Amino acid sequence: MQEIILDGENLTFEQVVAIAYGNANEPRVVLSEKAKLQVKRSANAVQKLLERGEIAYGITTGFGAFKDKIISLEEVELLQRNIVVSHAVGVGNPFDIPTTRAIMLIRANTLARGFSGIRLETLELLLEFVNKGVHPVIPEKGSLGASGDLAPLAHMSLPLIGEGEAVYNGKRLSGREALAEAGLKPIVLAAKEGLALTNGTTIMTAVGLLETWKAIRLANLADIAGCLSLEALNGTMMAFDARIHALRPHPRQMQCAENLRSILSGSEFTREFDATNVQDAYTLRCMPQVHGACRDAVAYAEWLLKLELNSVTDNPLIFCDENCENIDVVSGGNFHGEPLALAFDYMAIALSELGNISERRLMRLTDEASNAHVLPAFLTEEGGLNSGFMIVQYTAAALCTENKILSHPASVDTIPTSANVEDHVSMGATSALKLRQIAENLEQIIALELFAAAQGIDFRKKRMGADKKLGRKTQPVYDLIRAKVPFIERDTVMYPHIESVKKIAREIDIIEIACE
Repeated sequence: MQEIILDGENLTFEQVVAIAYGNANEPRVVLSEKAKLQVKRSANAVQKLLERGEIAYGITTGFGAFKDKIISLEEVELLQRNIVVSHAVGVGNPFDIPTTRAIMLIRANTLARGFSGIRLETLELLLEFVNKGVHPVIPEKGSLGASGDLAPLAHMSLPLIGEGEAVYNGKRLSGREALAEAGLKPIVLAAKEGLALTNGTTIMTAVGLLETWKAIRLANLADIAGCLSLEALNGTMMAFDARIHALRPHPRQMQCAENLRSILSGSEFTREFDATNVQDAYTLRCMPQVHGACRDAVAYAEWLLKLELNSVTDNPLIFCDENCENIDVVSGGNFHGEPLALAFDYMAIALSELGNISERRLMRLTDEASNAHVLPAFLTEEGGLNSGFMIVQYTAAALCTENKILSHPASVDTIPTSANVEDHVSMGATSALKLRQIAENLEQIIALELFAAAQGIDFRKKRMGADKKLGRKTQPVYDLIRAKVPFIERDTVMYPHIESVKKIAREIDIIEIACE
């Protein structure tokens, strides 16, 4: 059986995706021996602090604005239970199972670093949730992104103590029932554990990572759709000449131009130099510049998330030597989601732009005046009687407008909380959730472009001859579409065909074929 070994320092994108979309117990997640030692030492340090009667935030004090309230030793366990139950005030739809699995994995990896004071048995119970498929019901909304993702992480933590709700074997159960059916027992939280479980950037990291993973695929898909549209519109590849891009050497602009050349290699549907039509419209000619700039935003988020995955983001942090003689409990702000919020807002703008340029290519496919009558109006014969792809473009336009609204950055907003002690928050979880909506819309917009581009290719085949070849990598993509979606000869119910193209667009094969 495949195993992922957590040590708090080496968790990868690929491992998070594998756990998120995998099944319970495949792959299995375990702690490294080093992590076990680190966790035990940190938990021992907390116990020594209690024995010494020292005052430490969140261990023997209240939280937030109650930071000056001293808690007696007899009530430290109740304090940790109270933070979980009182903070579980999330609202909205619950996260889907893949996101929930990613959340638990990322939280466990953070705690495995051994600076959070959690006991080994508590951390291992959280990992058993991942391994046995016990999925806490976590509402999407309620986090301000500082002090971390408190409300949703409290919902994640409730089933650990037999409270809240969890999905197990497809059934939504009470936390206690889910534990019993999985053969697990609830725990009583010890000092510092409730705070360790609920304080950090885990929700926004999990959502943002899965959307960044998706965005990498969507950026490649946008290149494919753009190339099919260019062929349908009798465009030219001259603007993708490597010499042009070497003179403005933005790495992902050059990468995109190279990718476009590769996708279109061997195409007989593109034009050579034409004195009557020396250059294309921006949506075709500037794909490397626009798509490449959007890829920059995705690459930045990917770089940032690789750091965040293996960071310790709760508060306070516990530093101690091997024998726990010298112990420092240090309050800081690693829970603040500002780096993530900014990155997700940046990527949200970029993905909206990929949608904007895709919709404009779709418009050009349907408007015979814009495409110089290369294609018939609205990609249909007998226009007037048939509306063809007229409203396909409307839908893309509606989604683009929604994305423009969602692209307003959440990171520039802040509402002080906790009696103005927590007086600047990141809204990072909001940034991540908006990003998710934008990515979903973008996937649909690109599917609409692919749908229309395939229709345009068929009209060009009629005029040029069926033996003409598409690009080396656009041909198999066109074939995939045509295997599921026919040429639309006359008006018909369109939405099932759109759904079919969207399903094709989600298949990894389409990316491997066109962007190997």
